[in-house]
Parts: sequence; structure tokens; C-alpha cells
Amino acid sequence: MKRTAIVLAMLLLTGCASGGTGTEPAAETAPAESSISEQAETEPAESSLPAEPAVIEAEPLTDVVQGENGAFTCTYAGISHACIADLPEQAEGAPLILVLHGYSGTAESFRSTQHFENAANPRGYAVVYVTGAPDPNDPTSGNGWDSGLGQAGNPDTAFLKSLALYLQETYKFDPQQTFAVGFSNGAFMTHRLAMEASDTFAAVVSVAGMMPKQIWESRNSTNSVGVFQITGEKDDVVPKNSDGSAKTAQAPAIEDVMDYWAESNGLSGQGSEEIGNGSELIKYTGSDSQKQFWHLRVKNGRHSWPLPDYTGIDTDTLILDYLDTQR
Repeated sequence: MKRTAIVLAMLLLTGCASGGTGTEPAAETAPAESSISEQAETEPAESSLPAEPAVIEAEPLTDVVQGENGAFTCTYAGISHACIADLPEQAEGAPLILVLHGYSGTAESFRSTQHFENAANPRGYAVVYVTGAPDPNDPTSGNGWDSGLGQAGNPDTAFLKSLALYLQETYKFDPQQTFAVGFSNGAFMTHRLAMEASDTFAAVVSVAGMMPKQIWESRNSTNSVGVFQITGEKDDVVPKNSDGSAKTAQAPAIEDVMDYWAESNGLSGQGSEEIGNGSELIKYTGSDSQKQFWHLRVKNGRHSWPLPDYTGIDTDTLILDYLDTQR
């Protein structure tokens, strides 16, 4: 288990530091996810896929303690989590975004580097940064999310559902407009939330994320949830058909994942446009114009939160533009 934690730490090191300088971070040198195991990926038979998302039951949070400046702590299944809430001027009826850090991060560290609330609050969104937890089987591991890749045993899907419900009740947020935005390991977790918790989360945004093999192999045949994926062209953590990295990876190619999300949600149309400094924004659409899936392929992007000075794209604004289509 310690070996797994070490590999994950190498893999997802960028998860605790994102955005904040005008230059793109150096190329990720950690091994791709395929190095975690030498087993070849096997595709499950289509008939084995469940027809509908499984219902994940969530118990209420306990030991909720309010701190200063929006900070609070809570406990779920005996695991303590620290959070920071940034509220818009009008909180009642507001949409809610849970923000999930990368591996080894915290709510505080991710907020201090990203400040996603600066773009979201003026547009009426409530933003809550959430801290994950170490692997329960390895206390030396860093904070992370049980996305289906590491941190096994933490009931993070149920916890995040419970947290969302608590926040909806406490601040009177709109229960139909709850979203999750994650980076790296936090982005892996957003794919799991879309698969298992669409009754709570209307849409998710995955920045430098992938869908772990475990989640892919138990995927639903139909879904009702929005997905926006942001992928760096040179991200060597996320498997891609475009560069051949998916051929040796356990996890599915991100292009196949996005095709799956679109098809399982009944979307058949697809178009693309160039934005920023040569990046491609692919939009999946259907007869329901409100239902859209986006995939941003960042030109020369790596395993990072795309920065406007380097990419010509205001990532925070683009994420909010997508979420606006889901409201």
C-alpha cells in the first residue's frame, strides 16, 4: 500500500499547486497511470453494464464546527474534513460548486493558489473548497479522493453527497444546481461523482482528470449529468488516443470517455472551434439545447490548470460559461 501511495504522490504531485504564474509548469515527469500495474486493460461486455446509476446512500455530517472567514470542519464516517466556503452576495437560491484539490492538497492550499471564487462569486455561484483524506490503510499517504484509483476505503462519494445536502439546507442553495469542479486526483473524483451521484450533482468539471479503470468497467449504460473535460495536449497522466498513450494505459482514453458520456446522455451532435492560442473546444450537443458536453484540448498543455498567459484562455471563466449552460 505504501508503494501505491508513493506512486500516486509522484503521479499527482501537481495536485497541490496550480495556476498562479504566467508560465505553464514544466512537463510532468512521473510515470503514467499504466505503470501502477502491469495488467492489461480488458473491456467488459456491453451487456454487463448497469442500466441506471446506482443510488449511493449518504448519512448526515457530524461534528460540524464553524470557524472564521468561511472555514469549517466536519466529520463523515469518522473522517475529519476541512472546508472553506465563499458565498455570493445572494446566497439563497444560489448554485453551489464543490472544488476538489489534487493529490496531497488541502482546501486552503488550493484556494490560496487558485482563487476560483473570485470569478464565481460575482456570477452568483457559491464555492466551497473541500479537503480530502489520507488512505485509511496507509496513514503516511497524502490527502486525496477515493476516485477508484488509490485512497480505497474512504466513502468519498457518500461524503460529498452529504456535504452538498448539508450546504443546500444550511444556506438554502438551489438543490437542482449543485456542481463539482476538480483538478488532477480531484478531477478523477468528479468522473466518479458523475457516475454514482447524478442525483445530487447536475454537472461536473474535470481539469486534467481521467476516469479510472475501476469506474469505467462498472459504468452505467445511461446517464443524466453534464460533463466538461479539460485535457492538456501533452498531459502524460491522462491517457489519450491522440498521442497513443491510451494503448499502454489501464484507464480508457479520454476521447473514449467523452464519447461515452455524450452517448449515454443521448447526445449525437458534435462540433469544434479553435479558442485561445490554438486550443480546440469540442462541444457535444443534442435535441435539448441545454444539454451539452464540452471537451477542451489545450494546445501544448500539460498536467496543470491552464493559465491564461500561456494558453490565451481564461479557464475559470470558461468553466463558469459551461456551468451556465447547465442551469
